[in-house]
Amino acid sequence: MSRARPPEGARTATRQGQEHLTGLSRLRRILFGDALNTLLSLGVLALLAWSLPALLRWALVEAQFTADVGACEALDHRGACWGVVAEKARFILLGRYPAEQAWCPALAALLIIGGWLGAASGRLPGGALATCLLLPPVLACALLGGGFGGLEAVPTELWGGLPLTLLLTGAGLAGALPLGIAIAYGRRSSLPLLRALLTAGVELARGIPLVAALFMASFLLPLFFPEGGGLDMLWRVLIAIVLFAAAYLSEIVRGGLQAFPAGQRDAAAALGFSPWQTERWIVLPQVLRQVAPSLANSAIALFKDTSLVTVVSLYELTGALGLALAGDAQWRPFYLEAWLFIAAIYWMGCSLISRLARLATRGAPPGPHTAPSGIGN
Repeated sequence: MSRARPPEGARTATRQGQEHLTGLSRLRRILFGDALNTLLSLGVLALLAWSLPALLRWALVEAQFTADVGACEALDHRGACWGVVAEKARFILLGRYPAEQAWCPALAALLIIGGWLGAASGRLPGGALATCLLLPPVLACALLGGGFGGLEAVPTELWGGLPLTLLLTGAGLAGALPLGIAIAYGRRSSLPLLRALLTAGVELARGIPLVAALFMASFLLPLFFPEGGGLDMLWRVLIAIVLFAAAYLSEIVRGGLQAFPAGQRDAAAALGFSPWQTERWIVLPQVLRQVAPSLANSAIALFKDTSLVTVVSLYELTGALGLALAGDAQWRPFYLEAWLFIAAIYWMGCSLISRLARLATRGAPPGPHTAPSGIGN
């Protein structure tokens, strides 16, 4: 007599329970696997037990949460002054953007974050996933620029804060990943001149720091345009970021292509797939899943490196904080709390990018990849 199968919900719960136990076992093995790890773990736990009460007392118990500079000064740094965040929140998050249209950069930031959250949910097919990653930066540029629907046009010099950080990251990755994939395939081309040119470009980009690339985009790129016809500083910086990031992403993708088993290409050819169809539907989706952790590392590095644009007078998240504190001597002594707030924002962004990479590695997004009808016929 056949045995009744448990319902899908029960099987899912059992599988999740097994994964939970496996995770606990792995954690116990890492922390207490041998004598040295046990001693180190106990030492860290003792340090936390000694420092955590004082940290909680400073951050929560004796902290000042309202924007009262007198109360913060009376604390004499015995407790955190989170009032500086409340006082400078608009300038930190939105920069110098006009206050009467402050909802535009706020909505732009929410669009980009919403796109990342939708991509990180793991429930979207490939087309919707690409839309979540590519469309929000375009809409954010339109909102920040204004000049339509009764909105006053806002020059890019006034864009700043968190929306600018997210825009540089989102637009930079949206432009760098397709370009990096194209460069990776170009370096595997049978044309020696194309390979040499792309290799020289990649090595040049990898051989200079991003700060140098930003300076070149700011001061050398305008020389190639007629007087008064150059691009705004923001767009020149974005071009530099895209080219710089594409060089690193191309090497990641090229490594994945070189490691891809040739047998799958041979099998696709035997089934009647063209070389383009083979790369589009078989090779590239698998390669991108395999190199997703390395792509995430580059994305996280780019997210944090956007702080370097302050050297060319673009005031993103950290630059906006510097401006906010530099012009106010009363709140300047409480810079530590403000920088901790900035660090928390960066940590959340990096965690979101890491989750995207984990989902891609598990095979959730991008997907599903289905060959178009008629292939192989």
